[in-house]
Amino acid sequence: AQRAPRGEPMPRLSKELGGAVELFVKRDDLLPLAGGGSKTRKLDYLVQQALDSGADTLVTCGAVQSNHCRLTASAAAREGLGCHLVLEERVAGSYSPEAGGNNYVFGLLGAKTQVVPLGGVDAAVAALMEELKAAGATPYYIPGGGSNALGALGYARAAISVVEEARKAGRPFDAVVLCSGSGGTHAGMLTGMRACGDQTKVYGVSVRFDAAKQKSRIEAQYKECAKLFGNEAPEEDVVIIDSQVGPGYSLPTPEMRSAVEAFAKLEGILLDPVYTGKGAAGLLQLVREGAFQPGARVLFLHTGGAPSLFHYQPVPE
Repeated sequence: AQRAPRGEPMPRLSKELGGAVELFVKRDDLLPLAGGGSKTRKLDYLVQQALDSGADTLVTCGAVQSNHCRLTASAAAREGLGCHLVLEERVAGSYSPEAGGNNYVFGLLGAKTQVVPLGGVDAAVAALMEELKAAGATPYYIPGGGSNALGALGYARAAISVVEEARKAGRPFDAVVLCSGSGGTHAGMLTGMRACGDQTKVYGVSVRFDAAKQKSRIEAQYKECAKLFGNEAPEEDVVIIDSQVGPGYSLPTPEMRSAVEAFAKLEGILLDPVYTGKGAAGLLQLVREGAFQPGARVLFLHTGGAPSLFHYQPVPE
């Protein structure tokens, strides 16, 4: 993630929304590894720990179109490691072995996959780890989304660079908006910004759980990551917007479709229907509802996911 792109303005989208708020995007969808995305930052730390421990195989989990699984498989290929993915069918009937998008890329990168029903990940991972060890392998387990304190350090580091760049420019951001899913990105951004003494508000747009449940999940990760810096993790720092979850994880909403189309047609930026599409829908909602003062500078963190767009085409209503 050393070659991470900086924030860039979105003038046409800003104008479309009235021009009172100046919107920017941090293009983490352009990070290295296959297809780019936020998990590259987390994998910087997690894969290094795997290598340091002598592991020869990476094991992780995610949804059937998981961006995290794609990037873990890419990192494994790059480092010459084996890779096993446990895919959770969070929506019944949503998995097809012939599916495109990330599912196609898993095999292309050499990863081995198994599919389990909702709630079946823990048992499947435990059995797989034992099976690999019995076969003489040395597996290293990476949690879903790469979201633990070590992985979140990748976004603490990203947050520090955001703050430093803004200070050098003499124009700090007034808010940051990002997707809040497995939680490492959200917790890491909060940790890094507060470690710099920056109190910019961070809005996490939930893509799966209601505000109360997601806030509890993020608070727990935030506390663990902040400990690594010797800092506190005030609960009030965690702000969750759950209005874009819709009928459930990965299930479409009209607001998501509108956001995906707006970013594409106005800024030439591709989002995905599961994560960044709903995150962007949250951003547009906040602007339209007047959450930001006129003249505010708001940064949207694009965490990637475009490869799955080609599975969901056309973008569902």
